[in-house]
Amino acid sequence: MDTPEELASGLSATGYLPDGGIATAAFLAVAMGRPLFLEGEPGTGKTSLALALSSALDVPLIRLQCHEGIDATQALYDWDFPRQLMHLRVLESSGSVDEASLYTRRFLLARPLLQALESAPCVLLVDEIDRADDEFEAFLLEVLSENAVSIPEFGEVRASVPPLVVLTSNRTREVHDALKRRCLYHWLEHPTLDREVAILRRRLPDLSERLAAQVAAAVHRLRAMDLVKPPGVAESLDWAQALLALGRDTLDTESAAATLGAVLKYREDAERALRAGLAG
Repeated sequence: MDTPEELASGLSATGYLPDGGIATAAFLAVAMGRPLFLEGEPGTGKTSLALALSSALDVPLIRLQCHEGIDATQALYDWDFPRQLMHLRVLESSGSVDEASLYTRRFLLARPLLQALESAPCVLLVDEIDRADDEFEAFLLEVLSENAVSIPEFGEVRASVPPLVVLTSNRTREVHDALKRRCLYHWLEHPTLDREVAILRRRLPDLSERLAAQVAAAVHRLRAMDLVKPPGVAESLDWAQALLALGRDTLDTESAAATLGAVLKYREDAERALRAGLAG
């Protein structure tokens, strides 16, 4: 794919409808071999873009889900101790103990980062990097800079082709500048009304233009409210799908109230939306 427009077409074929900014950022990440750092509110399609890139480029997707307390071992590798122990017992029974044979590739359990280095070309999704701590962030920066890791008992593993790295952040905390400098950066907004209607109709072909427009308009109203958890595109799709499952062809007050659990996940949000007459 030699242009942003070609990549946009490839992404669109997977069901992901990018705007010009997203397509250009993704194209530059591919063309320049740079990680792509996606930041934005939950539900703006950051993770979905990585999935679509994997499909459009026809390469595997490897996902590293970050969380509080994640460390290098959980992200990189571990040793298969039970199999090593069995192997050691076999060696002892034959009287030929060779400890070096315990640390070969057959006993190495590859976690997402090592999988990505060994499986490249691939898309490596580092999801919600803002949940990890500073130490893990520094470790990740080193891996991304070298596209290689050194395993003391085994040796160096270097990617023959660097993976396409997509990092996402919901901005629960600021990620350090050193990591951002290594990446191309793009802020994702919620889709415009017209684009959200297009997404709904692309993903749900049985959805009428009228109902798609009503759902998208109602979701945009919800996002403008002071909610605990504003709905993302995934919730828009769930809401529209719930209405289809009930055989509804319009979003009125009754159908909105009956299906509100598909789009809002907190009681306070649901009460606020109902008071505001969200379908009105």
